[in-house]
Amino acid sequence: MTEGKQPIIEIRNVSKRFGKVTAVDNISLDIRAGEFFVLLGPSGCGKTTLLRMIAGFEMPTEGQIIIDGQDMSLVPPNKRPVNMVFQSYAVFPHMNVTDNVGYGLRISGISKAETRDHVAEALELVKLGGFEDRMPDQMSGGQRQRVALARSLVMRPKVLLLDEPLSALDAKLRAQMQFELADLQDKVGITFVTVTHDQDEALSMASRVAVINKGEVAQLAPPSELYEYPANCFVADFVGSVNIFEGRLTLDEPDKAAVDCPGLGKIYLNHGVTGPHGANVWIALRPEKIYLHVPGEGKAARAAAQDAPDGHNLARGTIKGMSYLGDVTLYDIQLEGGHIIRVSRPNLSRHDQEDFTWDDKVSMHWRADSPVVLLS
Repeated sequence: MTEGKQPIIEIRNVSKRFGKVTAVDNISLDIRAGEFFVLLGPSGCGKTTLLRMIAGFEMPTEGQIIIDGQDMSLVPPNKRPVNMVFQSYAVFPHMNVTDNVGYGLRISGISKAETRDHVAEALELVKLGGFEDRMPDQMSGGQRQRVALARSLVMRPKVLLLDEPLSALDAKLRAQMQFELADLQDKVGITFVTVTHDQDEALSMASRVAVINKGEVAQLAPPSELYEYPANCFVADFVGSVNIFEGRLTLDEPDKAAVDCPGLGKIYLNHGVTGPHGANVWIALRPEKIYLHVPGEGKAARAAAQDAPDGHNLARGTIKGMSYLGDVTLYDIQLEGGHIIRVSRPNLSRHDQEDFTWDDKVSMHWRADSPVVLLS
């Protein structure tokens, strides 16, 4: 756990402009020593530009970047206590694994014996022991990525920067490498700062995530907080799948709130939202938090929709779309008012997906602690 640790990187009011285009807009944040920090956002949001400024490949138009207590304004990339793993891995094709990993140590004047020991240690960390003589063209994409990681780790930087490190891998290998990267970071204790546009990568690996939108930080929080308590509609929509409905706040007390949503009726929550009465707000409701059942199971639905008055947090509709994904099935359901709501239902047995089909009339309910009210 890194909470309470001193920051290893301090970003102070940093902006970067390319002509009339503002790529990074007055960002301030701290990255703690020893944490796995992820910059998450869509293409063109400024996350890679921010990473490149930390590395020294770009200079801020305004603001200050401090690494390990030192202002980096006049420090060139090769003198910074960081190392970077690029999206393309950038391993030397004419060198074997040992020479690739030991390259930085050799040009730094480290002895052959010490280099050999450090290379062996780094290869064991990335699970490439026994691959010392392998050439890059004899290796898979995942193995080449490990070579690039080992080459960066062997220099023992205080911060390792990773630019979309898993984007070139297939889906199954990418999922495997997410766990391996997180485990590797935990073992070596080095601060990792990773850029990605893949929300699953961010949620599975990070200790904290900064969601970037149009050059600004939309929210900075641990993964579970981002998902369960998004700060605004952009974060709710970008991090995971979500149903968002506009409504009007009609009740706001410390232990309960209610929002009138056209097409959904009155939505009750078991907590306050500190918004002005009558304000236009948005309800965010995750698909997996909605229970799907056949009409007529009202008693069970009312019991499960905890803290909501009878007849509320319930909806009816018709299945207009289905997507079987193996572990879950997604249903697009047209409500009686015409809106579409998405429901994710786990397939706990081999035949669960057969319970519902196209054009079935269905009922839905959700607990009063499931929706999130967003003010922007």
